[in-house]
Amino acid sequence: MGKQQRKRKKKENIKFQRYMKSKLVVFFGLLLACLCALIGRIMYINYTNGEEYKKEVLSRQDYDSQLIPYQRGDILDTNGTVLATSVAVYNVILDCKVLTSSQEYIEPTVSALLQCFPEQIEEEKLRSYINEESKRAYIVLAKQLSYDEIQDFVALQEAVDDDGNLKNPDIKGVWFETEYKRTYPYNSLAADVIGFTSAGDVGTVGLENYYDDILNGVNGRIYGYLNSNSDYEKTVIAAEDGDSIVISIDENVQAIVEEKIAEFNEAYKDNVREGEDGAENIAVIIQNPNTGEIIAMASYPTFDLSNPRDLTPYYTEEEIDAMSDEEMYAALNAIWKNYCVTETYEPGSVQKPFTVASGIESGTVTTDMTFYCDGSETFGSDVIHCFERSGHGTETVKGALMDSCNDALMQMSYLIGAETFLKYQSIFGFGQKTNIDLPGEAYTASLMYTLDNITPVDLATNSFGQNYNCTMIQMISAFSSLINGGTYYQPHLLKKVIDADGNTVSTYDPVALKQTVSESTSDLLKEYLYETVSAGTATSAKVDGYSMGGKTGTAQKYPRSEKNYLVSFIGFTPVENPELVIYCVVDTPNVDDQAHSTYAQNIVREIMEEVYPYMNIYPDEETTGINANKDITGATVSEDGSTSEGQLDDENSDGSITESEIVEDNPGGNTSENTNESNNSDEEDNSNEEDNSNEDDNPDEE
Repeated sequence: MGKQQRKRKKKENIKFQRYMKSKLVVFFGLLLACLCALIGRIMYINYTNGEEYKKEVLSRQDYDSQLIPYQRGDILDTNGTVLATSVAVYNVILDCKVLTSSQEYIEPTVSALLQCFPEQIEEEKLRSYINEESKRAYIVLAKQLSYDEIQDFVALQEAVDDDGNLKNPDIKGVWFETEYKRTYPYNSLAADVIGFTSAGDVGTVGLENYYDDILNGVNGRIYGYLNSNSDYEKTVIAAEDGDSIVISIDENVQAIVEEKIAEFNEAYKDNVREGEDGAENIAVIIQNPNTGEIIAMASYPTFDLSNPRDLTPYYTEEEIDAMSDEEMYAALNAIWKNYCVTETYEPGSVQKPFTVASGIESGTVTTDMTFYCDGSETFGSDVIHCFERSGHGTETVKGALMDSCNDALMQMSYLIGAETFLKYQSIFGFGQKTNIDLPGEAYTASLMYTLDNITPVDLATNSFGQNYNCTMIQMISAFSSLINGGTYYQPHLLKKVIDADGNTVSTYDPVALKQTVSESTSDLLKEYLYETVSAGTATSAKVDGYSMGGKTGTAQKYPRSEKNYLVSFIGFTPVENPELVIYCVVDTPNVDDQAHSTYAQNIVREIMEEVYPYMNIYPDEETTGINANKDITGATVSEDGSTSEGQLDDENSDGSITESEIVEDNPGGNTSENTNESNNSDEEDNSNEEDNSNEDDNPDEE
């Protein structure tokens, strides 16, 4: 009996063990399956979202990052002279979390900061940060200090004794953040060409704006964190510095140009209009006619690139304080503008070589033609005068340019015809952007006539440069093609791009856009314009011993009734193989008798006297004593320092209406200064005065 019971219990134990083993197998099987599934899921998450979770984990750890600023590229002149650069400056940063982590750190650190930065840091404000913002890790105490200005504090931080131990181990929680500050070594030189940057290295005007993407780089960053083993790990992404640009501006020529503009302004400042500059605007461009490169470009008023928002040179403190935001913005834009590119005006008689070239190139005017100037042309009841009211008499084509005869030019325009005249205006680029590499270039298409709206009087006045508008860069680029054999080059400043290591990234090759005239026509115009400077209306521009060709211009501004004038001279040198073209505009000179291009000629002569030797352009003519010892006003300076009064002996007037006014619609319906109010004068309008025309054959002899 007992034996049977033992056998039965043994069988039951065996069954139980088998049952438990089965359950355990199932349990462990399920557990293993879950574990495999979990491992698989983790692997899937790591593969698909690993980086995201890594960032989340890092964000919960002790972690910091620090910006590594890029260095903006430089702007260099054609000789490598730095015109704009970025220099390292330092912000003083206070980490209150570190400083307040021990009371032993506070006083030594405060004392060191006040000792080294007495002008930048106030003790009261510093202690308020420590007491009230102890958890902040980033407080800017001082901004944009130079390397030298921070060295005293760095010396205290790093000072060691003879055993190599820190002398000031309790100076804690202060570090220096590096950034870059844009600087301009020559202050106002080429200000409206170079431009400046605003906060964040944003180019505001000039080349700084146009080539902003090239000059700017990409910031880097240092990432640091404590890993799972509490070890500090650091990742550095280096900054990419911006590229530098080399431009065609020659700093020395630019300085000469700006010096002479300033000299002219000073000579005529407060002259007639009290409290006003020597002219409303004065501007000069020098261009290489064989490449389109701009060698110098300057205008007045100008500004200091290091302090571009300073209006004190032009306004009193009271006037500035009284300005509204809109008035302030307008005043700043007035000095920031690049007159040579953004402003339009009626050019006057510098247009005449283009009219002659259009006639010769189209075959409608020939060199053997003559034109009779009786002093005016009549359009119905309206009369447009030549400056020589009594008439020049018979004029050849060359003589018409030399004497700046409006009457002869108007007669040529009849032969050329409106369609051909407008065709050549387009060929020369008037009414079109030159696409020079500067921002804000004016678009003048709406300031030009079309075949649909041009009238006979419009054609006549356009022939001598009134009643249409252009820009200085349009005029000089077109003129360069007239005297270089007929090739129109796109005007430009960029020569090449170089990286931070000085390696050339890209170069700019001259771009020949079109042929405006034939080489024979170009040679003919050079001859005519040479005679204009040698014996015509432009002798005041000549530097003795150097050949030059050129043309004067004096345009009466709108409204005509105010009798204000824009005077100019455009010239090229040497005549045989031109290397330079120079164009000078003086807008509303501060004088009683404005209508004389002599003001512009004097500036050009004074500039070229210094540019010739600098650029190794040698005399190519015998000296005659012409313009000897003249100053910026045209006055002759004697050996004892005394001066004789300058002469205004160029042409006085390029046409004016006396019998009545012709009021026409503007080209394109524009209501700018190009209004076709037809007191069409390119030089002085004497319609309401006694006839005082210059009757000398040689206008440079009184």
